[in-house]
Amino acid sequence: MYTFSRFNEYLLMAWEALKSHKLRSLLTTLGILIGVTTIITIWTTIQGLNQYVYKQLSNIGSGTIYVEKYSWIIKNDFWKYRNRKNITYKEYEAIKKYSTLAKAVAPEVYSAKLVSYKNEKLENIYIVGTTEQYAQMSNLYPETGRFLTAQDVRSNHYVCVLGAEVAEKLFKSENPIGRRVRIGDHKYLVIGLLEKRGSFFGQNMDTFVIVPIGTFRRVYGGHRGLRIGVMARKAELLDDLKEEIRGIMRRVRKTKPGAADDFSINQQDMLTDLYGQLTNGLFAIVFIIGGISLLVGGIGIMNIMLVSVTERTREIGIRKAIGAKRRNILIQFLIEALLISSVGGLIGLILGYIAGSVVLAQMDLSTGVGITSIAIGFGFSTLVGVLAGSYPASKASKLNPIDALRFE
Repeated sequence: MYTFSRFNEYLLMAWEALKSHKLRSLLTTLGILIGVTTIITIWTTIQGLNQYVYKQLSNIGSGTIYVEKYSWIIKNDFWKYRNRKNITYKEYEAIKKYSTLAKAVAPEVYSAKLVSYKNEKLENIYIVGTTEQYAQMSNLYPETGRFLTAQDVRSNHYVCVLGAEVAEKLFKSENPIGRRVRIGDHKYLVIGLLEKRGSFFGQNMDTFVIVPIGTFRRVYGGHRGLRIGVMARKAELLDDLKEEIRGIMRRVRKTKPGAADDFSINQQDMLTDLYGQLTNGLFAIVFIIGGISLLVGGIGIMNIMLVSVTERTREIGIRKAIGAKRRNILIQFLIEALLISSVGGLIGLILGYIAGSVVLAQMDLSTGVGITSIAIGFGFSTLVGVLAGSYPASKASKLNPIDALRFE
């Protein structure tokens, strides 16, 4: 009780000292306020982006790899990929036949076409040619109706599964199952309607139509390059699966020993690692900018506290003469420095959260202030207050009471 009472007394004294010089105290907190606001704004923004990006990347599947002509990450060697041979149906068949670690293998080929039903027409809708295993590999199942079957694929049936937005725009309130839509110059029976998926990095995932790959190749030719999705039987087998697929691909494409792969094996980790590198760089910039502002703020606090010690030298002398110890004076001035920095940190935390929320709102992303943000804001401001106030507090505590009482 005594300790709390004494601390409360120090806090009240510090508050009265700050109130007596309102403008000076306000200007002193600006450096801390700006530094904490900068850090919290970008921290909050990055946390919101992290939630969005990792949620989007989870749609790819951590246990799935994609065999493609191009790598997902191309730096300065685009022409190396451009000159590669396309991934072919022959390679898909080889992977499906020889892979022992794959749970599902699905080829994917795309084309943008006009899709229509009666008087309703939708242009540039992606038509995906694939097999029945695409649903399992992509965790993509119909909300109503059914997905493609092995029989649909073997017999090249003219059937299709519609994305949610395609069905909504073509059929309005009419049930699309059992109706026929026209894709290009051919009619297809609608057998399923996919559940709504939203967007993936800005690309609408509900505006496509799935058809059997054999039907696609019959209508549009087999010259288009494929993408082959391969899902591992277990996530921990992914690295072994990659090596197995690499061996199959090199054998089928007759790649010479020692020669580089002329295909790419892409996976979710490539994108998460790249994103992590980018955000790590942003974090470094944030803390450098915020650190400079906090350093300036700390220097301001130290300067003002030294002025305060000089102005209150006689007060310090009186307190020492009536029994105040060095630690009492030291604690008093440290609490004043901490109070200045904490006020700046609190305001900076609030402003930073508001600014970060505004930025994320403009990008239609959600946000929230967490324990980490609060700890960062108050942690930095407290640290600056302690470091900036230590020297002035120490100087005040070491004043000789007799010299202090003589001070004019």
